[in-house]
Amino acid sequence: MTSPPHQTAVFGVSGYAGAELARLLLHHPRLRGRAPLFFGRPEEEKGTRVALTDLHPQLAGNNGAGSVTVEPFRWDALGKQKVDVVFLATPHEQSRAWVPKLLQHGVRVIDLSGAWRLDEETNRAIYKLEDHDPAAAESIQQGAVYGLPELHREQIAKAKLVANPGCYATSVILALAPLIREKRIDLGHGIVCDAKSGVSGAGKTPTAKTHFMHAADNLSAYSVFNHRHTGELLEQLGLQAKDIIFTPHLLPIPRGIFSTVYIKLQQRTTPEEIDACFRNFYADSPMVRWYGTRLPEIQFSVRTSYCDLGFALASDGQRLIVVACLDNLLKGAASQAVQNMNLLFGWPEQEGLA
Repeated sequence: MTSPPHQTAVFGVSGYAGAELARLLLHHPRLRGRAPLFFGRPEEEKGTRVALTDLHPQLAGNNGAGSVTVEPFRWDALGKQKVDVVFLATPHEQSRAWVPKLLQHGVRVIDLSGAWRLDEETNRAIYKLEDHDPAAAESIQQGAVYGLPELHREQIAKAKLVANPGCYATSVILALAPLIREKRIDLGHGIVCDAKSGVSGAGKTPTAKTHFMHAADNLSAYSVFNHRHTGELLEQLGLQAKDIIFTPHLLPIPRGIFSTVYIKLQQRTTPEEIDACFRNFYADSPMVRWYGTRLPEIQFSVRTSYCDLGFALASDGQRLIVVACLDNLLKGAASQAVQNMNLLFGWPEQEGLA
């Protein structure tokens, strides 16, 4: 039996999203017989190999994971191993610095950080990124494709650099995109999005806010009016800052996102029209589950690769609530990255996920 034609590599496997990415790639039917390569960071060039299961014991027995190692980083390994696509589950600053060199090596990149998601400098400023060569970075930025398959699958298939969306942004954009396309929203009344995420959305390194003693038995709002995913909402939905209020909250649960979006419609609308609007928009989107008038719950989508959507329409036919739920580590990160890989290679986008 011949080896699969494509070689994948992952940088940043030590985090929560990196672990999920490793699990999905090791199980992917198109990659059997050719395990992903896991690399350390450049400063670890003189380091030693580490067993993947030492970092993530839960992967033991996962399609040969016990024999997979995380290798010391070497740029020349990309060419020697004939890597086709690199996944970056790394900090924003690191992704911003690495992508130019990765593209020079001729590999395609799926970046799970926020380094390349935003086209407008005013939106990108929240990341405080510094480019060694600003002109080259701007050229790369113009070629980056926002990796939300439900909106950009054709562009993703041709991309050299895919910028995986933020988890909150994925839920809110998918909740609003069908209504915005049909110009049903009365933007004069504004959109309100009340979003909540499990603690893993903040990453693996604990902080005073994500420490168990703070997060347990608690609910708190944070980054009000300046959350870094807000720019994604504005750019991808064609909105202005005055059109939407987005408030994230920290839930005392490990994972999952619950976004409640409050909308005033332009005119009186029936539930059947809302149902048709969403069904038509997502007819060819296998990783979106439309629940209609049954409102999704976190427990439906957690540990799955789906975004679940449902709605409630007031009796006046104009006040609409859309609820979106997803797993922030999967459809909000790792499984969306694999969905994008499938598109890059011309495979069904739900392969290895559903």
